[in-house]
Amino acid sequence: MSVKKESKKELKIHNKSDKPDNIILKEQEIFEKCQEIQEELPSYLNGFFMYLKGNVLPMTRLAYLQDIRFFFNYLIHETGLTEAKAPKEIKLEEIDGIRASDVNLFIDYCRRYKVEKEKTVYIYENDKKSLSRKKSSISVLFKYLYRDELVRKNITDGFDPIKTPKPGEREIKALQDDEVMRMLDAVSTGGNLTKKEREFWEKTKKRDKAILILFLTYGLRISELQQLNVSSFNFSRGEFKIYRKRGKESIMPLNQSTEKTVLAYINEERASDESLAEQHKDALFLSLQGKRMTERQIRELAKKYTSIGMATSRSSGYSPHKLRATAATSLIGRGNSIFDVQALLDHENVTTTQLYAAHKKNVKKDLVKNFEWEEEFDKNR
Repeated sequence: MSVKKESKKELKIHNKSDKPDNIILKEQEIFEKCQEIQEELPSYLNGFFMYLKGNVLPMTRLAYLQDIRFFFNYLIHETGLTEAKAPKEIKLEEIDGIRASDVNLFIDYCRRYKVEKEKTVYIYENDKKSLSRKKSSISVLFKYLYRDELVRKNITDGFDPIKTPKPGEREIKALQDDEVMRMLDAVSTGGNLTKKEREFWEKTKKRDKAILILFLTYGLRISELQQLNVSSFNFSRGEFKIYRKRGKESIMPLNQSTEKTVLAYINEERASDESLAEQHKDALFLSLQGKRMTERQIRELAKKYTSIGMATSRSSGYSPHKLRATAATSLIGRGNSIFDVQALLDHENVTTTQLYAAHKKNVKKDLVKNFEWEEEFDKNR
């Protein structure tokens, strides 16, 4: 006897806010992912779930929940601290029995671990920044449990510190001006693309160029660009609207090159609304399948063109976040105010913007260009 699968219900949006439907859908997608994880975890964490919902950003909430689910699975499969077979079955008294040393062992486990899936073994490795976030997720959990008297001790003081590089110690990765020019030449002419890449480029060159110009001019985050709509642009007023983190809206002024490239894409290359499904009709950047481009597709596009600009392999190309860094360093390098650049890029703290100001992209090159050991050796032979 065959069982008919229940078809997934169509999601309808009753939107009375100023936000476009795709932003509401994105938020709903994150909400549903959080709900799914919460259902896998014990019910005594319901108060903690409410705390996260009211106090952290949606993506941060999702990251915390993913870390906690991972920690609970670790307790089941890698320790003898619980008799549970699934995260939902872990008892509160078992959580109360966990000590700081157990969490420190978990963080150490997260440095590198393997997961077997069918015939493949995947090796996962986390850097210190990722480890620090996992530690933060577990710390928030245990502090909440102690505050609400669900566990007897606050064990977080015993968590080992994780030394992460200070912001000023990080190497700023950004394209240099000549690399930007090579990248824009590639997207304009198809130069340095493989035969297969060129076939796709013929169909998407105006779209690809508009994406790169928006990244380079405004330093947009990938989520901000991915959620852009045709209706986001008001060409008569010379501006467009983006939706930031924390639910903020920003009106961005259009300059000539951005307006030119975006209009060229919309008028000459983008698929007509009649050929698109309802949920994709307003999406600005479309895949060849006529759907809103995913963040992954945009990331691969950026890596491809930046790798050409830097004359390196495709796998060594830069992410959209490095194009954001390129916009920051280029604007500051041209004498713009740090505070103006902070506002454009939506940095919460000006110290973040100052990192780009302190970055002198040619300082190392200038130091070594007149310091050639081989020439010194030849002179003294």
